[in-house]
Amino acid sequence: MPQPFISCVVCAFNEDKTIGATLAALQDIPYIAEVIVVDDGSTDATAAIVRSHPTYRLISLPENRGKSYALAQGMGAARQSHIMILDADLIGLTTRDIEDLIAPIRNGHAHIAISLRKNSLLFYRLIGLDFVSGERIFPRSLIENHLHTIAQLPRFGFEVYLNRFIITQQLSIAVVSWQRVFNNRKINKVGWWRGIRAECGMIRDALRVISPGETLMQHYRLLRLTKK
Repeated sequence: MPQPFISCVVCAFNEDKTIGATLAALQDIPYIAEVIVVDDGSTDATAAIVRSHPTYRLISLPENRGKSYALAQGMGAARQSHIMILDADLIGLTTRDIEDLIAPIRNGHAHIAISLRKNSLLFYRLIGLDFVSGERIFPRSLIENHLHTIAQLPRFGFEVYLNRFIITQQLSIAVVSWQRVFNNRKINKVGWWRGIRAECGMIRDALRVISPGETLMQHYRLLRLTKK
């Protein structure tokens, strides 16, 4: 039997419409040793859906603290050598997609695996890399000494923070194209105006972690680390 080596961390805030399919896609993948779901203060049925999967671990936060804080709690509970993070609002995700994301790590092709979704920004799809993708696999050692800092990052600042360590340690990256998977945009969840404000807030959070100049350099340096 394959040796499991992955802790999967899923963070969710009011995602009862999509999280069930995400959790179902994670079942029976032998390389995943544990699934940890962090409910970031949801007020809908998210937690109840997670509890319907008794083999998954649920961490319930009493109030919404944002993705960075929730990820720090989930990753702090992880016990395996590698961490997979997944957004809870994915649509069209299948077990095959997750296995494809695991494959380059399992076979030693790359140190990091990052998804490129169907609805990633056009620019990211043109260059072949979504540098803020919320679905990736990386060694736990990359972040285990930085959890306190991660918990204090802006709500959506984790991905660009992690990119710094990938670049510093010159870790190779495999980009996995998810042609049938897309994430449920904020405008579909909370309406056009609130959704646009939320999307702008995510960009603002990233720019509180890195400058616009560093943003451009991250694109360039990550692309150089990408394996063909």
